[in-house]
Amino acid sequence: MRTLWPAALLALALVPAAGCSRTDNEPGPGGVTVSEAKALDDAADMLESRDGTADKQAKAEK
Repeated sequence: MRTLWPAALLALALVPAAGCSRTDNEPGPGGVTVSEAKALDDAADMLESRDGTADKQAKAEK
């Protein structure tokens, strides 16, 4: 019985933390879902990387 107390206390401490994670369907900032925000961030990163290579190519052509 004494060996179960530490495990039980640990389980009780971890239960509230399990409910803290967001799912991809929950609305995030700006009214978009978490997965939509991630997709927008990925698209912005892709566009920014394109802009950087276009500037380097334009400078190389001059």
